[in-house]
Amino acid sequence: MKKGAARFDHYLNQFAELLTLSSKQKNPALWLYQHGARTPLFMLEGLARVYAGLHNKKKFGKLKEQFKVLEDAIGAIDYYDAFAKEFAGDKKIPATIKSYILAQSREKIQSLNEILTEKEWISVDNSRIGKIRKKLAGAEWLSEKDEIERMQVFYTTAVKSLLNSMNEKNFHFDNVEADIHEIRRDLRWLSIYPQALGGCIQLNKAKTTPKYLAKYATKEITGSPFNIMPDAGDCKHFLLLDKSRFYALSWLIAELGKLKDTGLRVVVIEEAILQTTPQGKAGKTAEADALKKTYHLLGPKQPKQQQLLDEAEIICKTYFKEKNLESLITGVATVK
Repeated sequence: MKKGAARFDHYLNQFAELLTLSSKQKNPALWLYQHGARTPLFMLEGLARVYAGLHNKKKFGKLKEQFKVLEDAIGAIDYYDAFAKEFAGDKKIPATIKSYILAQSREKIQSLNEILTEKEWISVDNSRIGKIRKKLAGAEWLSEKDEIERMQVFYTTAVKSLLNSMNEKNFHFDNVEADIHEIRRDLRWLSIYPQALGGCIQLNKAKTTPKYLAKYATKEITGSPFNIMPDAGDCKHFLLLDKSRFYALSWLIAELGKLKDTGLRVVVIEEAILQTTPQGKAGKTAEADALKKTYHLLGPKQPKQQQLLDEAEIICKTYFKEKNLESLITGVATVK
């Protein structure tokens, strides 16, 4: 089996097993969410993104969308469920808001259950998984050497796309969801690919490291399992990434994640207020009132959205002006 096929097979087997187990539960979607199904889906979506860029955009692009629909559905459950749990014991948050958020999490669970059934992810013969395996069996897999060479081009293109996006924004963010979440998502894929690809991407420690990179090598980052590359196994050809700059990438992703999550606390409460309050006012007036009430409920320790956006701009400006992404890829290597 070619390495590309084996990578898909590894995570597809993991997900198929979870699907089989979930099919025996009263609530398959909830069971999948609670038992880590999002992780193999992230890996499968990541693989599909990579291989759509390497050689067969149409075939792997369709697979990517299939995995993304499920991953997005589980992500939607996680979004509301996390806040439902966070606010459950908070006496300052009205019961109507807690009930709304809980109801949304249940609605998202039901939505995933419908997708699992309608798209035949859960069926007697696992027909959706079978169809995917058939597509993968018919793919024209590249040799290991060719894969790595094209992977370097793919990774370089992804980096350039990110840089172009940031230059267009001029490091300016207006919205927590649309801006901070978007740039973080694109950055995050660069750290997911090495995990999904199972050892063919490794970190390379430079002989000399600029002193400014030291600030990114915190204990949280250097000790993270996500920053340890998978075992190389029998791989002979590798794409190499600079270790210190990969740590810097991981740090930026983590910090943007903290800012995003803090900002989304405001977004979800404001949404709940707008959806549970009788419609006496409309448009921007209603939104302004809801936002004011949101900050009152969350208390003085909750940062304003603009403060979070400003902080995101500052750390992104520093990171990108250091040209850390441009120096992330150090080349390819072959082991005989």
